[in-house]
Amino acid sequence: MVRTLAFVWLDAMHLLNRQMDTMALFPSDNDEHSLFTSREDVDSPLGTFAPYAFDLEGKTWPTVEHYFQGMKFGDSPRQEQVRQAESPRQARKLGRKRHKSFRRDWKQVRETVMTRAVYVRCRTHPDFANALLATGDQPIVENSNYDYFWGCGRDRRGENTYGKVLMNVRDKLREERAADPA
Repeated sequence: MVRTLAFVWLDAMHLLNRQMDTMALFPSDNDEHSLFTSREDVDSPLGTFAPYAFDLEGKTWPTVEHYFQGMKFGDSPRQEQVRQAESPRQARKLGRKRHKSFRRDWKQVRETVMTRAVYVRCRTHPDFANALLATGDQPIVENSNYDYFWGCGRDRRGENTYGKVLMNVRDKLREERAADPA
């Protein structure tokens, strides 16, 4: 009898969970089809901290994070300070300091800046392009609990802009490969 009641309770809970999913306040966390990644993962080819240099704006940038943070500034000395940072984490720290020299148009260009960096890194290092293309049509989600613009946020209601950047670059790389199958 106790065992039967436990199964009835489990069945009721599963039914309740299915009903709750359709009217949930927060999106479901169990999206098994999405690829969750982190920009801070130095071992991930999808992260901005991955230590693979590329040339852009006439300079060699150690990581996507260095370039992204450096482009926040309109003056060359601050850009150079960020570019020369010892690590992507240090570059991020320097880029987060609020200075009067922040570009006035930063909010309008930040997605373009990130997209250029990710795309150029993929073109410079084919392994990164191949890793991105290997995700197929999987949705890519920047798994950040605190960043609601670049990531999905704690409640999964964030913009996931970084995930969208990766998927857009993936589409561009796919188009290029289709146009030049050699």
